[in-house]
Amino acid sequence: MTLAILCSGQGGQHRDMFALTSDAPEAAQLFTHATALLGGRDPREFVRGEADGVLHHNRAGQILCTLQPLAAACALADVIPRGVIVAGYSVGEVAAWGVGGLFDATATLDLVARRAEAMDAATHAGDGLIFVRGLSRDEIGRLCERHGAAIAIVNPGDAFVIGGGREALSGIAADARATHGARIVALPVEVASHTKRLAAASAVFRETLRLVPMVFPPRSAARILSGIDGTPVVSADSGLDKLAAQISQTVQWADCLQACVEAGATAFLELGPGHALSGMAAEIGAGLPARSLDDFRSLQGVRAWVARHLSA
Repeated sequence: MTLAILCSGQGGQHRDMFALTSDAPEAAQLFTHATALLGGRDPREFVRGEADGVLHHNRAGQILCTLQPLAAACALADVIPRGVIVAGYSVGEVAAWGVGGLFDATATLDLVARRAEAMDAATHAGDGLIFVRGLSRDEIGRLCERHGAAIAIVNPGDAFVIGGGREALSGIAADARATHGARIVALPVEVASHTKRLAAASAVFRETLRLVPMVFPPRSAARILSGIDGTPVVSADSGLDKLAAQISQTVQWADCLQACVEAGATAFLELGPGHALSGMAAEIGAGLPARSLDDFRSLQGVRAWVARHLSA
């Protein structure tokens, strides 16, 4: 078996997102570090005590959604084999570099905090993202051109995330409904991620990345995929260039999942929060087992599932 690990992006934060990892001794240092980044608020208390709107503020959201996969990977290190495939969705790509061993885990948390700050500084008031399913790539492209928005993420099954200003997104949503788009949802994200509106943030983040120690190739022998083209990271410099560019370029998530399958993935484990990525993996890898950490009641249950599929 070849395990593909998927690191979630923003949007799936919830009050119980650390239910399995909160007491894992292997992750204690990460929770302490994240507490400092959140202004002294323990993330385990933060997710339970804050309103949903606060959980989805850009900087807090990026820290929380990176902490979860890093904590899970530390807690499950005893069963995660060498040579896994690791892919991350949006900010999850930075987490993927930490999970795969290119970055130290605490340094990864620092990086996403700086990433969020750079994005916030480059963001215009009212910027955001919407999800549209049921229209073709060409149809979505024409809507974006008409309203001055851009495709932020390409998901499997004619599903797209679109980024832009409030007026542009409202116009696209209205036109998509008129042309019978199957599902249109405003996403709880406050920036137009993965569009040219954040080009300045990409430049700032690339400079930040120059100062961060990394291990390449990773000692884990993990294959880490780049979000903007679905190809493996084959050199430190080109990988860092793509990681920074991803802030302001379209994420080809459907290609990332297909690349996992073509690289021999026989099972997918999403480290959360949420179930969105494992659901998409099940769609693109018909018949392959795909689960999220949120599907389990205990880390022992996750370990048993991984062990069972490793031996299959």
